[in-house]
Amino acid sequence: MYGTPHTVSDVMTRTVVALSGGAPFKDIAKAIRRWQVSALPVLDEDRRVLGVVSAADLLPKEEFRDGTPDRYTRLTRAADLAKAGARTAGELMTAPALTVRADATLAQAARTMARYGVKRLPVVDDTGVLRGIVSRSDLLQVFLREDADIAQEVRREIVAPLFPDPPEPLGVRVRDGVVRITGRVRDTALVPVAVRLTRAVEGVVDVDCALTGPRRHPDLDPDLPDTDDGGGAGADPQKARSSQ
Repeated sequence: MYGTPHTVSDVMTRTVVALSGGAPFKDIAKAIRRWQVSALPVLDEDRRVLGVVSAADLLPKEEFRDGTPDRYTRLTRAADLAKAGARTAGELMTAPALTVRADATLAQAARTMARYGVKRLPVVDDTGVLRGIVSRSDLLQVFLREDADIAQEVRREIVAPLFPDPPEPLGVRVRDGVVRITGRVRDTALVPVAVRLTRAVEGVVDVDCALTGPRRHPDLDPDLPDTDDGGGAGADPQKARSSQ
């Protein structure tokens, strides 16, 4: 249905590699390498997400393998030192886990990833049970949408309701996700609204809006200048001559 935003459940991966809290360090490293992922969710026995273990959580063990940390390091990097001594996923994980609901919009998921600087999010239901995982690349799927589909949605959901009776037909063209809207409308106050709504359509890369107001008729209202550009048929002859 046009105008209905996609949700995380539309793009998430439903088969997820996960760990138990008691998973040993070496098994975590093997899973990350085997499945080529940067992080894995940690689950309890009811498949509720407890936390997340990332490749970065494993690195302190190698970093602090040699030598004894000085006092400054002990004070400023206590969390990393604790991870250096960890043996299981439950000891290594970051908790509570940062998650997203399956019914969240892609924009909501993207904002969460950007705000916390993460590359993927476990997807959970109302009770916190793992249902899938969504990554940054999953969120980019909306930009694979066909130009024709985007154009149809903009015409139907935005242009037609906002400008139901334009002085002349309005044009909507989309190329490589960039929407161009042309023509004349009766109420130019609605043009910024059209731009904002169009930019929010999934798959839109940018908006090029060339909507203008209705034509002026100097013969009917001499106090208003004609708005035709380029010295066309409706241009003021006196102005055209003075510009030469």
